[in-house]
Amino acid sequence: MQLLVQTIADGLVLGGLYALSAVGFSLIFGVMGVVNLSHGAIVMMGAYLAWFMWHALGVDPILAIPPVMLMLFGFGYVYQRGLIQLAVERSSHVASMLVTFGVALMLRNLLVLVFSPDLKSITPSYAGHPLVLGGVVFDPLRLAALASSLVLLGALAWVLQKTRMGRVIRATAQQELAARLCGVNAQHVYGLTFAVSAAFAGAAGAIIGIVIPFSPPDEGLWTMNAFVVVTLGGVGSPQGALLGGLLLGIMSTGTSQLIGPSFPNAMMFAVLVLMLLVRPAGLLGNAFAGSR
Repeated sequence: MQLLVQTIADGLVLGGLYALSAVGFSLIFGVMGVVNLSHGAIVMMGAYLAWFMWHALGVDPILAIPPVMLMLFGFGYVYQRGLIQLAVERSSHVASMLVTFGVALMLRNLLVLVFSPDLKSITPSYAGHPLVLGGVVFDPLRLAALASSLVLLGALAWVLQKTRMGRVIRATAQQELAARLCGVNAQHVYGLTFAVSAAFAGAAGAIIGIVIPFSPPDEGLWTMNAFVVVTLGGVGSPQGALLGGLLLGIMSTGTSQLIGPSFPNAMMFAVLVLMLLVRPAGLLGNAFAGSR
């Protein structure tokens, strides 16, 4: 019983990371219909920015989240308006997918060039002091990571539902032409959406850095994780990303404990195929484009 509770606790922490890292991918696909294959590379950019701020400036990785989000917000806006929008307008969404794949390769090699391909991790001063409650071990770093993930996901859900920018994003996703007729600058909205996605990917990277060692080649893994989370939870919804991430995290830790540490990826792909066959819209459906 204690092993089961420990496995679920570890799975929830990992699931929070999965959810936060995938919510931007889900948002872009739900609003713009673009599959961003450079999403994992942006997550890694956030991890390395947080590592640099901790290593060079002594900034706590949790406190580094706002500046990392701000930097990647600007990067995401320029990236969308300067490359992806041009690819969509001049060709198709397939062309934009190829563009993001090329950008992912360039960012990966740039990170290797600047930071080296070696594994890195962020270990703040409060690391290494686990809490034991009822025989279940809780790592303060992982608890801080889970809490930060939940707070950020809640903030994004509030922005999308309660603010003017959120309403404009949802309106543009549901009916772009109608939004344009109401005076909405759809291209600017798409740029903002991509910028928000990049900001949350960067926040996920900063949190990942304090929980899991990372290196540039990990970008492909985090892009694939985002695919699975979106398939499980549904497109365009922070709630769907949270549900999908938590389910994937529990499945990953459960598979490692019950079958072996080499099998979580196999289980992940099996669940991906099963969901595509049984419920391709995800458990919570499509949050934005369902009325199309």
